[in-house]
Amino acid sequence: MVGGALFALVAGVLPAMASVPAAQETTAQDGTGSGSLVMVLDSSGSMADDDGTGRTRTESARTAVGTVVDALPDGHPAGLRVYGADRPRGCTDTRLVRPVSALDRAEMKEAVAAVQPRGDTPIGLSLQKAAEDLPAPEDGVIGTRTILLISDGEDNCGTPAPCEVAEQLGREGVGLRIDTVGFQVEGAAREQLECIAEAGNGRYYDAPDADALARQLQRSAQLSAGGYRLKGDRIEGGVTTAKAPSMAPGQYLDTIGPGEKRYYAVSLDAVSTADFAATAVPQPGAAVDSLDALSTGLAYGDGESTCESDTERFLQQEGATPLTSAVSRIRSEDGERVCDEAGRYWLVVERQSKKGSDSARWPLELVYGVETPLAGGVTPAQSQPDYGKGGENAQLPTGDPRDVRGGTGFNDAKGLGRGVWRDRILPSQTLWYKVPAGWGQQVRYDVEFSNEPTVDGGSATYSYGGTQLFTPARFPVDSGSEFRSTAMYSGKPAALRMGSVPVAWTNRYESRSAVTPVHAGGDFYIAVTLGAKAAEIAENPRIGVVLRVAVLGDELAGPEHGAEALAGKPGGTKAGNDGSTAGAADSGGTGGAGWTGIAAAGGAGAVVALIAVFLLVRSRRGAGTQTTRGSA
Repeated sequence: MVGGALFALVAGVLPAMASVPAAQETTAQDGTGSGSLVMVLDSSGSMADDDGTGRTRTESARTAVGTVVDALPDGHPAGLRVYGADRPRGCTDTRLVRPVSALDRAEMKEAVAAVQPRGDTPIGLSLQKAAEDLPAPEDGVIGTRTILLISDGEDNCGTPAPCEVAEQLGREGVGLRIDTVGFQVEGAAREQLECIAEAGNGRYYDAPDADALARQLQRSAQLSAGGYRLKGDRIEGGVTTAKAPSMAPGQYLDTIGPGEKRYYAVSLDAVSTADFAATAVPQPGAAVDSLDALSTGLAYGDGESTCESDTERFLQQEGATPLTSAVSRIRSEDGERVCDEAGRYWLVVERQSKKGSDSARWPLELVYGVETPLAGGVTPAQSQPDYGKGGENAQLPTGDPRDVRGGTGFNDAKGLGRGVWRDRILPSQTLWYKVPAGWGQQVRYDVEFSNEPTVDGGSATYSYGGTQLFTPARFPVDSGSEFRSTAMYSGKPAALRMGSVPVAWTNRYESRSAVTPVHAGGDFYIAVTLGAKAAEIAENPRIGVVLRVAVLGDELAGPEHGAEALAGKPGGTKAGNDGSTAGAADSGGTGGAGWTGIAAAGGAGAVVALIAVFLLVRSRRGAGTQTTRGSA
């Protein structure tokens, strides 16, 4: 039976709307945040050698650094350190030429032009000093702090050992990465640079010639400058339930290390749906195993009994990407589960890592939202577990694409509407977009990676392209058997298909992971990722990507049965030339999102509505399960 205390009525058809508490913005891309870069340039004697084009390696490096400087965002904090430039011999020969400060392109180029190759190769010491060159984050802010090492050989000093230095720095600093670029290296020198990058949470880039050097330096620097923009109020999860901090609905920021489990205490009522999402943000391309995972669970009692759980894995070995796991407390149909009761619960977040995977602490972004029950007397529409017109063969927009620039994460995802959009993506990068969809609507899109010239005219190396769709509550939507969310990429065109079922309040009582989370309207998030190995394939620094986006179906006035279509809200919200959507502003109104991130008062009428829901879902399951497609 459906039981529980009576609550104050919620007026109107939809749950009462409220705003998520303002979250602290903790990084920025525009040079005003905590992200920073220091380039460490090899100026040892071997850099005076001919690079095969009639120029010295140093001359080619100067040109390449110039292209990096031109491509960095205005004002991005950047500096330059050199080693081997001041005397013919000496293992303490490392010097900060340009302190890390707001980018001055002319001064940076002048500093590089003055460097002359002379001496030894003290890489280990230079890495230690470079970490000190990077400004410490202010007020606990987390940003991407990058050391970009450019070398044509291995360390010839021995102490301190470069890989050991990189490993220590990688463990100690949240947000620190060490990228290495090997300029015409092979054998032991290449192995050492690969080791430094892996131990330092970064990537190794191979540069066999001057053009490749410029290309790979641009990739590393731009990837650093475009790091995930985190937001949240700081919180520190407990190592046990007894030490768990209390968490109200909102957005939070913590960190998590390999093998750690973090607990957060929450108080839930007996009728509302509670949504929890955790996003781990490792350094892009950092070493991970395909089965490394982020798990979320909702526990009760002693904290060892779990109501619901979810585990998300990388499922590829090219390097880390943002990883989001999410879980809900949804009241059961009969209301008699232990987890239906009001009381104290714990959100449990766990990171699982294999030996040899990235050992750094990862930023952890948490979102906790509450969906209040429907108002008294409201009978919700039937669930919508079928893709219908939004299936794999849906008709998507055609025509010339419009330029757009994807965001770095959930918090600055670029708003899109119906149309064809063109962007460019770096190897190891994930770009983010958002598309508004209301009651009765479904998001459907294709992603196409472009035909690109390859570095050798035809490479046998393969990388991958991938996409993930998230609900307004940041729940990953399973692709099921209907769509294709990953594909191999070799420089030739590759296409992905993804989409959701229509938004319906009663989808929460379905069983498939492609349906259950699609139960409230708002901004749906699209993440597009290109694998790290694409850096070994494509000739251009960035790879072209096209998105064909549709929002199918008329938006309904509410979740209730028989709701009318909103005037002027047909499927396929149109967007402006800059990629913004007019419909995005409506996603939080009474015709849009049913997920607000904040609990409002429940209602005595909610019990009546729940009874109607249970009867409706039982009827739907009895009559429609054999026709459901795309089972997870």
